[in-house]
Amino acid sequence: MPTLRLKTNLRCGACVAKIQPAFDSASEITRWSADLTNPDKILTVEGPQVTRGQVENLLKPLDYKVLGEVNEPIPAAENPDLAATKPATYFPLLLILAYLLGATALLEIALSPSSADYSVMRCMRHFMAGFFLVFSFFKLLNLQAFADAYESYDIIAAKWHPWGLIYPWIELALGAAYLANFQPILTNAVTLVVMGISTLGVVQTVLAKRQIRCACLGTVFNLPMSSVTIIEDLLMVAMSLVMLSMFTY
Repeated sequence: MPTLRLKTNLRCGACVAKIQPAFDSASEITRWSADLTNPDKILTVEGPQVTRGQVENLLKPLDYKVLGEVNEPIPAAENPDLAATKPATYFPLLLILAYLLGATALLEIALSPSSADYSVMRCMRHFMAGFFLVFSFFKLLNLQAFADAYESYDIIAAKWHPWGLIYPWIELALGAAYLANFQPILTNAVTLVVMGISTLGVVQTVLAKRQIRCACLGTVFNLPMSSVTIIEDLLMVAMSLVMLSMFTY
């Protein structure tokens, strides 16, 4: 299927949100994505008969334009965003989750002299602490790149860019709060709201069949956005809801 990679003057997630209705409804376009982490703000468009002119006609009424074409992939040695050249894979995400599950299980065994002392609540708290600490770490490795990628699909970051810069610090604070068992009701309530809102943006992106990179691990890895991302977010929402209900009833 013909694929066009076009340099554009798109600037941020709000720009992507602005063009989304036109590109989603265009019959000549099968799939499209915008890479805001690339200096050229590359718009990738796929369709059986899609042309540059058609893309330009879609962008022009929205005050955006095509600045040129990318005929070849950018070599990794010349690309500051190395993740963009790596094949999409869930392996890093699954490996991290496996490590977190294993570490949580070993910690619970160490804290429980007998099987009667095992605590599901404590297991969930430690897992969530590790989840937020590890995921915030990867986002903070390149905060600006994460913010640029995040605003391409998050409903708050798309309208307010600073949210993408703040979000990793909120995750870091939540990880520390779970680890210290600080104000459990408040911590779980904040998690429920933050992860719930994050899930909405992911669901919208997946339902729209937009082929973009998930920024849950920052821009270090090229993770595809799909139902796996939805499950990951909903897992945290469910765990915070269970823990919150245990403390309030």
